[in-house]
Order: sequence, then structure tokens, then C-alpha cells
Amino acid sequence: MRLDKFLKVSRIIKRRTVANEACDAAHISVNGRQAKASYDVKVGDVIEVTFGQRTLKVRVLDVREFTAKADAASLYEVIS
Repeated sequence: MRLDKFLKVSRIIKRRTVANEACDAAHISVNGRQAKASYDVKVGDVIEVTFGQRTLKVRVLDVREFTAKADAASLYEVIS
């Protein structure tokens, strides 16, 4: 699954266009490297999202095309 779609489905970022723009602006890295929106997310990847001064680091636990809002948090675990 594409990185921008995963960020939207997991509700880390609310809209796919915003996720795409964050990737273009180099606010998102996967496994320590800057990632494009087209990066193929796999289970075990560590995604780091920078929101201004705050950084969210998560590990991917599951990759699903669709998920209910209540189940979205089960797709990842927060590392820091």
C-alpha cells in the first residue's frame, strides 16, 4: 500500500492530499530515510512524521486497504 494511503487509512493524517503534501515537503521518513508518497509500506516499517516541533514515530503492525475508525489504531503502535 502507498505511504500516503496508509497514513490516511490509519488516521495518522486525516486526508490523503495532506499526507501527499507532507511527503513532498520531507516531513515523513520511513526506516530513517525520507520517503515519497509512493513508497510501498510493509509490516515492520518505522514511520516518523514531523508536525512542526513534534515528532510521531510509529511501527506498522498491519496493512489493510480499508478499516473502521475504531480499528484504525490497531494498524500501528506508537514508539515515541
